[in-house]
Order: sequence, then C-alpha cells, then structure tokens
Amino acid sequence: MSVDVRQRARLPAWLLALVFTTFTFATDDYVIAGVLPAVSADLGVSEAAGGQLVTVFSLTFALGAPVASVLCAAWPRRGLLTWALALFTVANGAAAVTTSYAVLMGLRVLAALAAAAVVPAVFAIATSLAPEDRQGRYLALVMGGMTGSLMLGVPIGTWVGGAFGWQAAFGLGGLLGLAALVAIRVTLPEPPPAAAMPVGARLASLARPQVLLGLLGIVAIVLGSMMVLTYLAPFLRDLAGAGPAELGWVFALAGLAGLAGGQLGGRAADRWGADRALITGIAGFTAVMGLFAACWLLRPLPLPALLPLLVAWAAVSWWIPPPAQTRLLALAGPAGPQALALNSSAVYVGVSGGGAVGGLVLESYGSGWLPPAAAVVELAALALFWAASRQRTPS
Repeated sequence: MSVDVRQRARLPAWLLALVFTTFTFATDDYVIAGVLPAVSADLGVSEAAGGQLVTVFSLTFALGAPVASVLCAAWPRRGLLTWALALFTVANGAAAVTTSYAVLMGLRVLAALAAAAVVPAVFAIATSLAPEDRQGRYLALVMGGMTGSLMLGVPIGTWVGGAFGWQAAFGLGGLLGLAALVAIRVTLPEPPPAAAMPVGARLASLARPQVLLGLLGIVAIVLGSMMVLTYLAPFLRDLAGAGPAELGWVFALAGLAGLAGGQLGGRAADRWGADRALITGIAGFTAVMGLFAACWLLRPLPLPALLPLLVAWAAVSWWIPPPAQTRLLALAGPAGPQALALNSSAVYVGVSGGGAVGGLVLESYGSGWLPPAAAVVELAALALFWAASRQRTPS
C-alpha cells in the first residue's frame, strides 16, 4: 500500500511538461511589460504603441482559442502541440533579430495563435489523462505554470532584456518554447481520442444556456479578482502609504500565496466537489474584501499588519479558478475541450474588464471602494454558476 501511495503522490513527467508549457506561454505574454521602454526607444515608437504588442497578443489569443479548439478538435494532441510550439519558437526567434515594429507586431500575432492552439489543449489533456479523483489538482498545477511565470519567468526575462537588450527577452522565449517542445515529445503519451462529434454539434453544445452562464461566471470571477490586483498599488498607497519598494515584496508574497491557494482549491474540488469548493472560495474572498473595507475605515495602517490579509486575499483569489473550471467541464459535457478554450478567452475578457471596471470605480469613488465592488462581482459569479446548474440539458 505504501508503494501505491508513493506512486500516486509522484507527479507524472507529462504533467510537469504541461506545467512548463503554460509557464512558457505566460512568460512570453507578460515579459514585454518589463522591456517596454527599451522596445519603444529602439523601434522609434511611443510607449503607448509599444504596449499594443501586449494588446494584439491578448486579443489574438482571446479570439483564436475557441476557433482553434473547434477546428483542431480531431487533431492528435501531440502533433498539435508539436507544430504549435514549433511555430511559437520560430516566431520568438525571429522577434529576437527583427528591427521593425510592423514585423514584430506580426510575429506577436503568430506567437499568440500558437498559444491559442496550445493552452486550451494543455488543460484538456491534463483533464483527460488525470485520474478521476485528481482532475481539480491537475488543473490547478497546470494553471500554476501561469502563476509561476509572474514570480519567476517575467523577472528573469526582464533581467535578461535589461542586461543583453530587449531582443534577448524574445530569444529567451524561443528557448523556453524549444524546451517545452522537447519535453512534450519526450514525456507526453497520446491522450485517448475524444468522441467523434461534428463541428456543428460541438458549437451547439457550447451554445447551451448552462455553458454560457458558466462562462459568464468565469468572466465575473476573473473580473472581480483583477479589480483589486490591477489597482493594488493605489489601494495600498492610500491605505498604508506603501511605495514601490514595499509593493515588490507584496507581489512576491502574493504570488507564493496564490500558488498555494490554487493547489488547495484544486484538492478541495476533488475531495468536496466543485460546487462546495467554489462556494467556499467565493465566501472566503467576500470575507477578505469585507475585512479590507473595515481596514479602510481605520486607515492609515502599517503595511506589516496587512500582510496576513494580503496573503489570504491572494490564496482565495487563486483557490477559486480550479473548482470553477471543473464545474464548467461538467456543464459542457462532451464539449469540455472546446469549453476550456472558451474558458481561456473568458479569462482574458475578465482581465480586461477588471482593469476597466476597477478604473471606473477608482476614478469615481476612490480606491477604498474597490474591495466592496469586487466582492459584489464575485457573488454575481456565484449566482451565475447557480443559475447554470438549474438549467436542464436537453435530451
């Protein structure tokens, strides 16, 4: 029995390869922010124009993920990942030597198309190969690759770009893509083929009310979390007088707490069921937002006194997505892989919406209203998932 326990505790190599793959794509997406001034100066464009390199990647991904998932549903998974990672590697390698803004923009579109094909497939593969009682934690681990990129990949990429020029940051992305390609080819078995399903039937499955409500729930979950994350700097400045130096440590601590929270949320989804884990996470998030609102009434407060609350906020924020994804898979039924692609798009919509709605709250009412507003949005997400569960699947 002890041998069996050890075997179950050991993570399969293919899962680690999938985690590294999401780490690679997320690092490539976010690293431009760290080298943006150098890119803009070297290419002779404004920083606002340089920032569109991030926008075009995100927009291409959001639009391309569901399309790629439907069109490539019948492709062998290993072959799909191989060709997409090869395209990603070539696009980044070319970006490392280009001196044209227009060419670089086109290469970012190619890299984003590769990401749009790979990231939803990675989540689908993790789900299909996971033991039945470990789907939630496997999804959480794959998502942890994205979280880890913020703590490790982006800082390293920014340092490389600062030390060797911004092109080196894209060169690093190409090397990461090549390493991910090799890891996939060496470790990943071909997942069992999905049940044959015409494109029209897959689209009809995704259009069912319960799936659409679940996707709206995902948008609301991310939107509520990003309202606080995007404007954490002005909130902590107004609440505790925190400056850039202190915020660096806060973000690092929040990243570690987020990794732990994601793993706990995945385990909770497996042990308790997705619904109970989701309710627990959103209830915890709402409680933390209420405590932030109470702290606002007592401002100014010393930043160290707020650290436990900040850790709890990061943990519950990342606790929520794994059970939400598990619930979305159940709502989608046989169209689960395509639903995961739309989930990726919903995440990007939520990120954009969090910045927009949070900015509106900040300008209209001040940073102290961000936590209450975020709590309301998270409760709306819970209501959307409840409404989705009430829908009947047509026989």
